Amino acid sequence: LKDWMETRIARFSTRKYDFDALKFQADFDPKYRRGQMRYIGTGGTGVAADSNTIPSEHFTFSTMVIPAGNEGPPHIHVDVEEVFFLIRGKLKLVLTTPEGERYETVMTDRDVVSVPPGVYREEINIGDEDALMCVMLGAKKPITPTYPADHPLAKLKR
Repeated sequence: LKDWMETRIARFSTRKYDFDALKFQADFDPKYRRGQMRYIGTGGTGVAADSNTIPSEHFTFSTMVIPAGNEGPPHIHVDVEEVFFLIRGKLKLVLTTPEGERYETVMTDRDVVSVPPGVYREEINIGDEDALMCVMLGAKKPITPTYPADHPLAKLKR
């Protein structure tokens, strides 16, 4: 049991933020710079593998830091629910259906949202400090998200 359990524990002391996972976005515009710290699986960022994570069986789990003034661009997961739990900070959450229906709210410390598949989501740090959130995706390896057709990131190659 001990040997198996050691493969099921990811310690903070052995993690580091990966600002390269979404670097192609930040290269396009620095406001998209964010860091992912992976714990279970690799999430939906497009990272193919990370040997320093617990293998994902049914979902992925990571933390994401969004520096003050930065944002996660609008993107859609067609196959999975995505959960954001804001540990600290102040984010404007914008949700948009493919048909154009829009919802906005402000999230603060310890707020959580569950975004269903098929809805565009973007997170904008409107606070004065880094925002730190947990991110869960409801699949072992989610399909890499896409961007609205009219968004400039939709034309970039990873």
